[in-house]
Amino acid sequence: MRAVVTRVSSASVKIEGEVVGSVGRGLLVLLGVKTGDMENDAVRLAAKVCNLRIFNDQNGKMNLDLMAVGGDILVISQFTLYADCRSRRPGFTDAARADTAVALYELFVAKCKKAGFTVETGEFGAMMDVSSVNEGPVTIILDTEFL
Repeated sequence: MRAVVTRVSSASVKIEGEVVGSVGRGLLVLLGVKTGDMENDAVRLAAKVCNLRIFNDQNGKMNLDLMAVGGDILVISQFTLYADCRSRRPGFTDAARADTAVALYELFVAKCKKAGFTVETGEFGAMMDVSSVNEGPVTIILDTEFL
């Protein structure tokens, strides 16, 4: 699994012009699922995201995690994180099929909620408009292949 994690002061997602999820300070997580990913990948990645110390402490050092700042999480499914761009037209054969990807996406969300966070989401497979105010800017790429 792959996640692009952005520290935000706010983020929201709209479907057909209607806001379906929004957070204040916290994390925007774009989440991709690869063919061959398993439940353990979703569990490990959720734990890593929830415990990342990427918020500034009183000295301006990235030393605080999401719980310490009282932040929330907006999770957006994004199969394009597994785009193969060797040609000019991206291919997506590495992205997991929907039946597998939905289950792992939902497990990731459930694990973040179980960790005590308010978690908002978009809609899996929908055309979404995502807005965010990147705080820092701070953006981290995580991949379970390298965790």
